[in-house]
Amino acid sequence: MPTVTTDAPLGDIEYLARSPYRVRTLNALSEEPRSRSELREATGASPSTVGRLLREFEERRWIRRTGHEYETTQLGAFVASGMADLLERIETERQLREVWIELPIDSCELSVEAVSDATVTLAEASAPYRPIDRFVSLLEGTDRFRFLGSELALIEPCRTEACQLIADGMRAEIIDPPAVAIDVLEAYPELCARMLETGNVTIYLHDDLPEYSLCLLDDRVAIPGYDPVSGTVRALIDTGTDAAREWAESTFVRYRREAEPLPPLEAL
Repeated sequence: MPTVTTDAPLGDIEYLARSPYRVRTLNALSEEPRSRSELREATGASPSTVGRLLREFEERRWIRRTGHEYETTQLGAFVASGMADLLERIETERQLREVWIELPIDSCELSVEAVSDATVTLAEASAPYRPIDRFVSLLEGTDRFRFLGSELALIEPCRTEACQLIADGMRAEIIDPPAVAIDVLEAYPELCARMLETGNVTIYLHDDLPEYSLCLLDDRVAIPGYDPVSGTVRALIDTGTDAAREWAESTFVRYRREAEPLPPLEAL
């Protein structure tokens, strides 16, 4: 049986990418041995396509036949795993591509890998409050909320929702620039007074916060993207990866350590 060679690894990548059935078939065989009929059922390929792919895979030493079944060799399993990783990376990139400019990922030094499983919510002309609605749904399901940034809980209606949840027992820590904290206290005196009276929230002041905002919830980390002109929330990315959580925890703790507690309201 002849051995198929290419001038570069891109040749085999191109070969696999030209037909979705090639990737599906190799992945199916990497999961478990399968017969031709089982491959047709698993991939949706026609009998002629399955037969052709099996011959091509055998030429590449990616699979072997045992009786009526086919399975990947170690080489084939290696290629299938690599393609799965590549496709996952491309899918992540495609999801983030449209919102990357809206999100301060580069400035906050958070790796793309750390948000690889992220839920990305974009504002659209027909649904401008989708990021806000997503954040409110996350907020409603958390017992502890921590926020770092120059915006307070993603603007309304999040501010009112957060205050109500704090009144109902949610614990919160907020780190704001002094000017922002004072503006909010002056604009919403009764709401802020009720929130502070619960004892469930601690507000800190910091003069030099980063450009991005950061939200820590029970099991999610959320980063909003703001329109630089209007200040509206254009995107929200939230993730539950360990890497994102570790970064968010260390970032919040570092700024909280440098911050000062909000003085009594009568002293402001």
